Amino acid sequence: MNIIFTGGGTGGHLVIALSLAEAARERGHHVMFIGSTSGQDRQWFSESTLFEQAHFLETTGVVNKKGFGKVGALWKIFKALIASRRVIHAFKADAVVSVGGFSAAPAALAAIITKTPLYIHEQNAIMGKLNTLLRPYAKGFFSSYEEGKSRCDYPVSERYFQGARDRDTIKTVIFLGGSQGAKFINDLALEIAPWLQEKSITILHQCGAKEEERVKAAYATLGIDAEVYGFTTKIAELIERSDLAISRSGASTLWELCAARVPAFFIPYPSAAADHQFHNAQYILQHDCGWCERQNEGIAIKLKEAIGSDIAPKSHRLAELIQSNGASHIIEKIEEGNLPF
Repeated sequence: MNIIFTGGGTGGHLVIALSLAEAARERGHHVMFIGSTSGQDRQWFSESTLFEQAHFLETTGVVNKKGFGKVGALWKIFKALIASRRVIHAFKADAVVSVGGFSAAPAALAAIITKTPLYIHEQNAIMGKLNTLLRPYAKGFFSSYEEGKSRCDYPVSERYFQGARDRDTIKTVIFLGGSQGAKFINDLALEIAPWLQEKSITILHQCGAKEEERVKAAYATLGIDAEVYGFTTKIAELIERSDLAISRSGASTLWELCAARVPAFFIPYPSAAADHQFHNAQYILQHDCGWCERQNEGIAIKLKEAIGSDIAPKSHRLAELIQSNGASHIIEKIEEGNLPF
């Protein structure tokens, strides 16, 4: 099969495109990527050898635009749609797979116009506006939060499953602020660090490059020997060493922690579109596998309560929420959907 992957803008979308494309290549398919000149798309795939071709079209988001800004964004999408239609024909695509984000709009719409089978992966518990619009026209829809035929295991790197183990005591905690950092989580870590040191609990802290100097200096002032990373490519190894995570609840991080069986105290990003991070975390709470609290000044007390609780049952239950090889299983379903009648 010739499969086009489209979408992106942020790393959360792009890591899905990467996982699915790798699985498709391993199964002998030809893969192409269509993304945007905006966002992180080019950083991820402009020099990648994974895709036979990668096209980056001039598009921007529409939702937050007003007036002429919205008109301009829609015009860019229309021009990119025409370009995507030409690419779909030239590549003789058998399927277009959208991983969401504004980058996905032109190629996904072009797939519908050209009657090329469209498949959608929704990474969050709350569907994005584009996926809500396109789902009725898609041949397949994949979500890790739904039950029934749409249910899929989240495409998580096998590295997280390899380091999975049940946690029964908390000897190491990890604070995850994401690639951009999260000042609230960083400040919470510094507030609770003396208490953690009293408990002989090791601190791992990914704080974001912009906050690295400040956070390191604050730990030094406190006399606490924490492992601080601005940005690191070794998150999987750090998570493997951890017994509890304090983290935002973006989809990829949430499911990576599930795969590694690390219970998490989630603090959703309050400005996330449609409050999707809060709803992502609710899925974990429904299965009694973690904690979720809104940003507030009294959150340190609740975090201490979580750290003092029995984490073993939660860690064990996480294994029931996700299985490995999620990307391969999605590609298998796409193969089945494109079998000739």
